[in-house]
Amino acid sequence: MLRSTGRALHKVSRGYGSHTANRLHTQASRVRNTGYVLIGASAAVAATAGTLWYSSNLLIHNDAPPAEMDRAGKKQKQPANALSSDQDTLNTLVWGSNKNHVLDLDGQTPESIRTPAAAAWLEDVALRDLALHERHAACVDARGDVYQWGDGFSGRPGSSSSGKPSLTLRGKNIVRVQATPARVFALSASGRIYVLSSAAAEQTLPPGTPTPASSPWWGTGWLWGEEEQVDFAEIVPSAKLGWGEKFVAIAAGTDHLLALTSAGRTFAHPVNLSANAYGQLGFRRCDVPAPASPAHPHFPHGHRRIPLDLVPKSVKDPYAKATPAIRRSSSSDGGNGEEREKEQEQNLDDRSIRFSDKLFEVPALKGVKVEGIAAGARTSFVRTDKGRVLGWGANEFGQIGLGGNVALDTISVPTEVILWRTTPAAMRTTCLDVFAGGDLTLFTVERADGTAMPYVDVLACGNGQYGGLGNAQFSNAQGAPVKARNVSGLLEYSEKHNNLQPVMPYDISVSPTGHVLLTLDTLARGGPGAAGRDIVAWGANYAYELGNGRRGSVATPTVMLDADGQRFMLARRNASAVKDLQGKVWKKNVEVEQRAVAGWGGSVVYWKICS
Repeated sequence: MLRSTGRALHKVSRGYGSHTANRLHTQASRVRNTGYVLIGASAAVAATAGTLWYSSNLLIHNDAPPAEMDRAGKKQKQPANALSSDQDTLNTLVWGSNKNHVLDLDGQTPESIRTPAAAAWLEDVALRDLALHERHAACVDARGDVYQWGDGFSGRPGSSSSGKPSLTLRGKNIVRVQATPARVFALSASGRIYVLSSAAAEQTLPPGTPTPASSPWWGTGWLWGEEEQVDFAEIVPSAKLGWGEKFVAIAAGTDHLLALTSAGRTFAHPVNLSANAYGQLGFRRCDVPAPASPAHPHFPHGHRRIPLDLVPKSVKDPYAKATPAIRRSSSSDGGNGEEREKEQEQNLDDRSIRFSDKLFEVPALKGVKVEGIAAGARTSFVRTDKGRVLGWGANEFGQIGLGGNVALDTISVPTEVILWRTTPAAMRTTCLDVFAGGDLTLFTVERADGTAMPYVDVLACGNGQYGGLGNAQFSNAQGAPVKARNVSGLLEYSEKHNNLQPVMPYDISVSPTGHVLLTLDTLARGGPGAAGRDIVAWGANYAYELGNGRRGSVATPTVMLDADGQRFMLARRNASAVKDLQGKVWKKNVEVEQRAVAGWGGSVVYWKICS
């Protein structure tokens, strides 16, 4: 049964006129079991013999929004139907902003997809990972190859490569990708980290150029007789890893990258010269390679290293926000030091993927075993093996979560985030995971006092001006993590344990623009005939990124519904066949599950291969 519930009224508009078949694809959409019904306005909680019930009053609108027109005044093509009668079909659902053709590659698709619709180019495709940015996107198909698309990638409005994503990194067995404004980072199953440009024009290799396979500087393709047409580089650690140690996770912000090894060591990588503007690297001093010869950018050039001091803005100019009357010079040497720094930076091209070729261990975290990492736009977080959280980086919106009394806008040293301020002294709080995006941070924590069943809360901090905090308020700065409503403290009866068990968040995706998609693990104890996992959405909704067919931000977590007013459930099943992005069958009888990703003003539910 529920331990904590909230008031939730839902209204859904059916979009695209006669195309009311644009419905959420889930194998459980027509199943009427599991005993769950939507939470009602009364928020009353009733205990029954091992069943959790929701109830609600639904108002369904049949009026359709007007058809969208392109700039020439012609009616735009609508996305394909989201609901397929063939239960064996794998459909990827997209909704939200598509002005940069990140969600749908068809040039006739409207700039805003108001309700979830199927992306035809991903039919019967299951992915290993997916990363969305504002003007470009990248994914890893079943074979472990990286594909990129979007207007920012192709360099022109409209579809890239005739409506199909472009293969940019092959044969590396990639398992995870992360996207920044100018880069795409890829992690292989063997623990190698590769970097590609986000623009196709910057990936061109001259004919006959050796493949930069094993090192960002030394081409080895001539040894094996292989050549690539896409430029990429490998990023290696500055210190040698231990025996059997490898990188197992990566997380990217706007200008920096975090990497975690199998031994629990945390590394950071400066993407460009702004990588530590808010202290998000966790260190200041590093070194980068000297610029290569413009005529031979891939050939060795002595490997001369240039020391770099990436000073945060608040340290470089502590009086930046002071009034002109009391503003002082930030340099004690008459500005000569700053001039030398600028001269040094002018000789470096941080637009190149070879600007920095190293990952540097965060000094303050040496000896601290880390189990998880997360990166916001300008923030960094680690979760230790003891269930503690440390954060650093930008904090002007309170996104580090250090409390309302901390007024510093830059935290340059990893600092522990206190997640038990409002709990009794006997209550033990353990952080289960951290999720960050933009200037918003979410924590899932387990509360237990040893006398009753533990429960799980979802805490949020940072910029909640679009309702991303989930506490029914629109606060543009929240330093102390607050509890998100409707998804915190949930309990359900477990027949296996014959008692109440917490309903765990299965996954959370936070967009850089302020909306959140949370998946509840209602499948774990669903028993035979379980429908799937509920998906809950809240936050910014100015580009229809919440998928309810309307604009207007939502400050309270709300269960997503399909066009029939039924709960949208993320399924898990065996697919009869999974294709790669070349249209070829990769493998049959593959276990896959639906995952939700909150992107830049848009959302995607794709089929992910279960590892």
